[in-house]
Parts: sequence; C-alpha cells; structure tokens
Amino acid sequence: MSPNTTQAVIDALLLARKQGAQADALPLAEALCDAADAYAVQTAVASQLPGDAGMPRHWKSGGPSRELPLTYAPLPPAGVWASPATAGDWPLHERGIEIEIALRLGVAVDAATAQTLQPDAVDHLIDAMAVSIEIVDSRWQQGMAAAPLLRLADFQSHGALVLGDWLPYRRRDWAAQTCSVTVGAQPPLRRQGSHSLGDPTWLLPQWLQRACALYGTVPAGTVVTTGTWVGIVPAQRGDAVLAVFEGIGEARVQL
Repeated sequence: MSPNTTQAVIDALLLARKQGAQADALPLAEALCDAADAYAVQTAVASQLPGDAGMPRHWKSGGPSRELPLTYAPLPPAGVWASPATAGDWPLHERGIEIEIALRLGVAVDAATAQTLQPDAVDHLIDAMAVSIEIVDSRWQQGMAAAPLLRLADFQSHGALVLGDWLPYRRRDWAAQTCSVTVGAQPPLRRQGSHSLGDPTWLLPQWLQRACALYGTVPAGTVVTTGTWVGIVPAQRGDAVLAVFEGIGEARVQL
C-alpha cells in the first residue's frame, strides 16, 4: 500500500463523518493490502475525531471463531451512551443491532504484561461487566458489501454503543447464558450459549496486545465489547431496542 492510497481512505472516512454522508467504496476497493493497513487507517481517523487524546477508553473486538483472526477497533467517545439511550439525530445510515457483553478493566495493563496473558487466566483483570448494544453502521455507500478491509478501517462498521448498568464481574457458565433482543415490532430473538468464542473473556489477551502495541499501557476503566450473541438484527429509525442477558442486566435504545 502506498501512502497516497492510505491517505485516500483516511480522507474519505473523515469527510463522510464530517458531512454525515457515505463515501463510495468502489474506487478504494484495492487501496488497502492487509489488516495492518486497515488498522493504520483506524488510528489515523481516531486521532482526528473529537474526544480525549491518547488511548481510547472504549473498544470493540470479536471474531467468528477461535480459529480465525479477531478484529479490533477503537470507538469514538461521542457515540458511547448510557442506557436507556435515544439515538435522536445521531447520523446513522444503516441500523444493525448486535447485543454483547462489555467488560471493564479493573487494572492497568502494559505491553509486557499483555504478552504474558493466557485466555483462561484473565479474570483478575476485569472489575465489571455490562450488557451492551452496538448499532452497526457504515461510512461506505456499499455498507456490508464494501471490501472487508475497508469495513475494518471504518472501525469495523461501528455506529454507536449503548452500555447498560455495570455489574461486578464474576465468571459465569457462558454455555448456559441466555439472552434476548427485541427490535421494534419484531418477535423477540432468544439465544443460549451463542457467543462465537464460547467465552467473551477469551479475546482479552489478543485485544490487549493490539491496544498496547498501538497506544502503550491500557488504563484501568477501559471498556471492550466482545462480539455479538445474535448476529446482526436489522432495525430502522423509530424502533425501540431492548437487550437482556439473564442474571447480568439489560440495555435499551430508541432509534
């Protein structure tokens, strides 16, 4: 990838955000060569958005299975809302709903520590968990049909994040965990043990290694969402959305 093509993607995403519009992904379909290019665009775009400078305090991560690469994205702070939330005039072009478990770090993690972490030994890092709703959106006209690397560069198609009340973290039987989401007039969608990684905490070592490599020490209080339990549920303007995880809590947003 040349610096010119990198900058073209950065410029297109920043302009789309500034104008509340969508950019055409087709001319840029081959602009990024690999995930490293997409993450470089993420970092550059994040640095130009309003919010606290430095280490992002909210992230998303996840993946379709433990065997495939995880993805990561910092989340713009202006689009992180406490439940119950109202989207109002927040610029959304598409409204896909993912319901997730968000985890909050109770301790700071530096790069050296992150390299030693194992997926089955991370509970001591987490102080709280919450139900979360991610509103999936795209700055590309082609939406989810845009090139995968362009979607990754666009904060993995992130629109906004709604966080429910925080509950002190304790390990759960995630295979038995039930959840449901109700979107507008659609029938409730219920699932049990449907997280793609089996355990939402499994991704913490890889996410922390990525975040530390980009920004240095990840401070206590940093939040990461951990992947959808129901895929992406289509929604539209005016829908009320309710996500419930039994024994953990709920989150609500009015679109």
